[in-house]
Amino acid sequence: MKKNLFLLLLLLSVKLAKADEGMWLPYLLGPQVYADMVKKGLKLTKEQLYSINKSSMKDAIIIFNGGCTGEIVSSEGLIFTNHHCGYGAIAAASSVTNNYLKDGFYARSKQEEIPSKNMFVQFLVRVEDVTAKVDSALQGAAANERNAKLQAAYGNIIKAATDGTGYEGRVVPMYAGNQYILFIYERFTDIRLVGTPPESIGKFGGDTDNWEWPRHTGDFSVFRVYTGKDGKPAAHSPENIPMKAKSFLPVSIKGVKENDYAMIFGYPGGTTRYETSFGVKLKTDIENPSTVNLRDIRLKYMFEEMKKDPAVKLQLASSYAGIANYWKFFDGESKQLLKYHVYEEKQKQEAAFQQWAKGKPEFENVFAQYEKAYKAWEPHAKHRIYLREATLGSPLAAFASSLASIEDAILKKGNVNAAVAAADAARTNFLKDENKVSDQKILAATAQMFYTDIAKDQQPIGFYESLRSFGDLQDEKTYKTWAASVFANTMIFNDAKWSAFVKNPDAVTLQDDPAYAYASAFVKNYVGKYAPLFAQFSAQTTELNRLYLKGEMQMNPNKSRYPDANFTMRLSYGQVKPYSPKDAVAYDYVTTSAGVLEKYIPGDYEFDLPPGYVDLVKKKDFGQYKDLKRNDLVVGFITTNDITGGNSGSPVINGNGELIGLAFDGNYEALSHKIQFDKNYNRTICVDVRYVLWCIDKLGGAKNIINELKIVK
Repeated sequence: MKKNLFLLLLLLSVKLAKADEGMWLPYLLGPQVYADMVKKGLKLTKEQLYSINKSSMKDAIIIFNGGCTGEIVSSEGLIFTNHHCGYGAIAAASSVTNNYLKDGFYARSKQEEIPSKNMFVQFLVRVEDVTAKVDSALQGAAANERNAKLQAAYGNIIKAATDGTGYEGRVVPMYAGNQYILFIYERFTDIRLVGTPPESIGKFGGDTDNWEWPRHTGDFSVFRVYTGKDGKPAAHSPENIPMKAKSFLPVSIKGVKENDYAMIFGYPGGTTRYETSFGVKLKTDIENPSTVNLRDIRLKYMFEEMKKDPAVKLQLASSYAGIANYWKFFDGESKQLLKYHVYEEKQKQEAAFQQWAKGKPEFENVFAQYEKAYKAWEPHAKHRIYLREATLGSPLAAFASSLASIEDAILKKGNVNAAVAAADAARTNFLKDENKVSDQKILAATAQMFYTDIAKDQQPIGFYESLRSFGDLQDEKTYKTWAASVFANTMIFNDAKWSAFVKNPDAVTLQDDPAYAYASAFVKNYVGKYAPLFAQFSAQTTELNRLYLKGEMQMNPNKSRYPDANFTMRLSYGQVKPYSPKDAVAYDYVTTSAGVLEKYIPGDYEFDLPPGYVDLVKKKDFGQYKDLKRNDLVVGFITTNDITGGNSGSPVINGNGELIGLAFDGNYEALSHKIQFDKNYNRTICVDVRYVLWCIDKLGGAKNIINELKIVK
């Protein structure tokens, strides 16, 4: 216990981070960090930010649908988050007749709010340091036993903390497993769509502007959380009531100025700031280029069909957006890692560590073991990416691979009926989202890329030999002919064949299906030969990461240090600031509606605008949302805050605790941020809350939503 207490004190009593780097745990704010926040403009106490016993700002911050952040902005559970976070729900609520994705939607009353199926939000209830409990459970565990014992310890800790409460728990390792914290959450599942701007606002700029500044995207959507009449979580029901919020954020329309304090609360998904040079090289040489190339193919064929037909655009919209977002990120991340010589910087840090570690048995062989682990795994790394992004990048192949549960049940005499029923239900959802034309092209192209790019001795035995009946394996026509045959003959698209299989499932019929034969050949090949190698690599590097960071903390006890992002509540703080990305180029810290009109291209897929928008802007009909200094409507602004994926939808909060914007993106010049924060170029791109309110009020006419907010003028 003394050791853990010492570690915690060590982690908290550190010097301040350079610039505005740092994703801080709000429940463990050190005095120096808090003092710097106050110095930069914070007017709130620590207890106002985070309190277990009283309502505080943390009660207004939510996990939105498992991957984004949202904030409560009214006493009746109104939620603001990003448009791209609500995108799937908006698309699901839309039809060609009522195309809310294209045209936008605002409920004029609570009765018009649209239930969002399978959506949920989570509120953080409390946290607890459980390092001593986990360490006790792991005591004496051999390396090959460690993960199993760790998972068992997690389960026991969560069960003891949540039994009978209705809460959910998650134990999260911090500092590469040198500390463990338990997070307790309350989940609500009756979430309803209240409002969304037209897609031409919510995604203005599309892929062209993604990760770029200057930006003019109105990336917001509005939802509401409902509860049972007792205020507790409840399944959707007309009898449910809007949540009576413990805490909500006031909304400031005073605007932002250069150097203003900016704080972001939210759930950053993942960083690897303590990554080694080996990991950086694997990313830049193999993982990122492979992912980018394979996603490029998928996006190309999806986009070809989406631009032809509004119904197809709706059908593929959510999937396309998810693939495209990180296609550009991985490309930019590699370029910035190379540009800023991150690999070389890591090597220098590691050389210093190895010099310090000499004569220290626990640490002196860490990097020799790293080298050995990466050398063993590297020849197979591309294979793993290709399985995920090529083979299973085809929606048909991905669904077909899921039918392995039926084969397993048949061969192992399990519950075949349950497996078939689950597959039958999944097939219905798959067919609803499936676009055969684009998928057939994806199947052909990715199968050929696997053959061309992956070592022949790693390919599934016999599969490509069987394709020779369709033609020369070097000719793309061969793969197109084969893909057409798969689509024509699989029972997945044939209702009669599928019904016959469901009534009388047998392994031979499944194994003979061309879509299943393809997917299972690649999956079984990977699972049988390469998954064990990856598991070994992961176990080795996980333990080495723990040792490296433990040693690094001993080597530099006063160095600023915060845990890597891991989708737990964090806050970052910084300032509203412009930047200059390169010689002779200087970017202002805000964008305005004038810039929207400069980019506007009528009818364009990415830069169109909805009816009425241009007229309102030309008339300067901005109402109370106008920026007096610019005599214009501010659309977006940038800050120096440290964020990453998962922070999408996070509130940007001023020094008084008032909402001034929603974070939604980072800038291209700093896309190395998951591995290394850049103190000169890093910027968070935010939609100004005044633009959000203008879109709702002036353009959308939903004064009822505005009236629900506590607006600070």
